[in-house]
Amino acid sequence: MDIDTNIAADVIIVGGGLNGPTLALALSNIGLRTIVIDTLPAPLRGLRDFDGRSYALAHASMRLLRNIGIWGDIADHTQPMLEIKVTDGRAGEGPAPWMLHFDHAEIEEGPMGFMCEDRYLRHALLAAMDANDRITQLSGETVVAQDVGSVTLASGRTLKAKLIIGADGRTSGTVTRAGIKRTGWGYGQTAIVCAVGHEKPHGGIAHQFFMPSGPLAILPLPHNRCSIVWSETDARAVEIMAMDDPDFLNALRPAFGDFLGEISLTGKRYSYPLGLTLANRFISDKVALIGDAAHGMHPIAGQGLNAGLRDVAALVDVLSDAKKRGEDIGSPSVLTRYEQWRRFDTATLAAATDTFNKLFSNDNSLLRAVRDTGMGLINSAPSLRRRFIREAAGLTGDLPSLMRT
Repeated sequence: MDIDTNIAADVIIVGGGLNGPTLALALSNIGLRTIVIDTLPAPLRGLRDFDGRSYALAHASMRLLRNIGIWGDIADHTQPMLEIKVTDGRAGEGPAPWMLHFDHAEIEEGPMGFMCEDRYLRHALLAAMDANDRITQLSGETVVAQDVGSVTLASGRTLKAKLIIGADGRTSGTVTRAGIKRTGWGYGQTAIVCAVGHEKPHGGIAHQFFMPSGPLAILPLPHNRCSIVWSETDARAVEIMAMDDPDFLNALRPAFGDFLGEISLTGKRYSYPLGLTLANRFISDKVALIGDAAHGMHPIAGQGLNAGLRDVAALVDVLSDAKKRGEDIGSPSVLTRYEQWRRFDTATLAAATDTFNKLFSNDNSLLRAVRDTGMGLINSAPSLRRRFIREAAGLTGDLPSLMRT
C-alpha cells in the first residue's frame, strides 16, 4: 500500500518488534486498519539466521498466536516445556536439596509453554502482515513528533489515526511524547542471553537456578539445544561478555553443571541491563501502551513477552466491544477500560518479580533457609503447586477472549 501525507488509519502502532505486529494482525480480524512503524529497515527485520534469541511462550500466548493464524507457521519449530525445575544454590556447588518441580501433566490443557526462536516468530508475523491488506508497514521510519491522533515521521510525512499505540519498548518515545512519567529502578544486574548445544537430551525440562548474583534460566530448544538467560552483577557481566567463546563457556559451566553433558555455544551472545520500569499511566489522549512501553520487568519469571501479549489480547477485546457499540475507539472511556483491566495485573506481576529477585539474589543464610523451606512446602502441596503451574501457563485471572481457547 502506498503511503500519502495525512493518510488515515484506524490505529497507528509505533514499534515493529513482536507485540506491535501481533496487535496489528489481531485488530485486522475485527476489521480495523493499522499502520505499523518500525525503525529497523526491512532487510534487517526479515533476517532468517539463528542469532541466539528465543522466547518462552506461555500456553495462553500460544492460544493467541493460534487465534490470529500464526501458530501453524511456527509450531513445528517450537519446543514444548513439559516440566519446570526451580532450585537454589551456588555456582560449582550444585543445588540445595529443596526445589520446586512443576509438571504439565498436572493440568489438563497441555504443555505449560513453548520455546520459540526469534527468527521463526518474527518471520511468521512479518509474512502474515505482508499478506494482510488491512496492515501497512513502514520500515526504517522514525516518529519525531506526536499530537492527539497523529504522528510526524523523520521523512516529513504526517499520519493520522483514531488511536496511537506505543509498542516501542522500555525507552518508548511514545511515552515521552505523551507526557507520561515512569517509575522504576535498576537491579545492578545484567542479563546475558545466548543458546548452547549439549550432548544429552533435555527432555523438555526448563530449569531456573537461583544464585547469589542472580538467576540462571536454562530453557529447552529443539535439537539438543537450550536458551540461556544468565543474570550476573553488572561488573561481572562486563567481564564475561569480553571473554572469547571458550572462556565464556568455562565461566558458564560451574553454574550450568554437567547434567546435559558437554556444552557448546551456538549463535551470538547478547546482554542488557536489568531493572523495573512501569509507566505511571497506560493511556493518554488517543494513546495506549502495550508491552515494555507500559511495563518492563525482571526476566526471573519469563513473563515479559507474555505480559505484552496479554496486553494485546485485552486491548483487542476492549476495542472490539467499543466498535460494536459504535464508540470512538480512541475515546477516554474506551481506553480507561483497557487501563483498568491491565494496569493492576501488570503492577502485581512486576512487584512479584521484584520481590523474588530481591529474595533470591543474595547469599543471606537466613533468607536462604526461608526460601528453600518455602519451595519445599509449595512442592509438597498439590493444590498450591497446581496453582503455580497454571500461573506459569498464563491460564489464571481474567483471560481475554483470544487466550481462552
